[in-house]
Amino acid sequence: METDMPNDPLTGYIRAKVVCVFRNQGQILVGDAFDPTKQQLFYCPPGGRIEFGESSEVALRREIEEELGSGIENPLLLGVLENLFTFDGKKGHEIVFVYDAELSDKALYAVDSFKACESNGEPFNAIWLNLSAINSKTPPLYPVGLLELLKNT
Repeated sequence: METDMPNDPLTGYIRAKVVCVFRNQGQILVGDAFDPTKQQLFYCPPGGRIEFGESSEVALRREIEEELGSGIENPLLLGVLENLFTFDGKKGHEIVFVYDAELSDKALYAVDSFKACESNGEPFNAIWLNLSAINSKTPPLYPVGLLELLKNT
């Protein structure tokens, strides 16, 4: 979700990022996050930065192992989204490779939520989010365009 480099600013350049959608009976796995400036909870699928020299699929496998402690199976690139955003009062720009895959650790499908960890050690809650429950009154799902992409795939 976030970068694993402590001094990596979100501004000043375009970041290449990868996220993975894991589906489970009408739900997807997301991490919860909070924007302190907006005082807003939001959701985002697990993933992170693509490092220099790394393909998006290699980055996907690395990030999911780091964050969720699980390998993945059958990764499929669903699409690429351009995400212009503001987080904590700072503008950011990302190109996001969106994958669909299955978790190797099948036990993770049987729980409603579990603790996960960013590459930098910061914990977050991994939650199975019902896609049909997302509306204007629920925390937003990022990156922008993800929900529409999922409806079309």
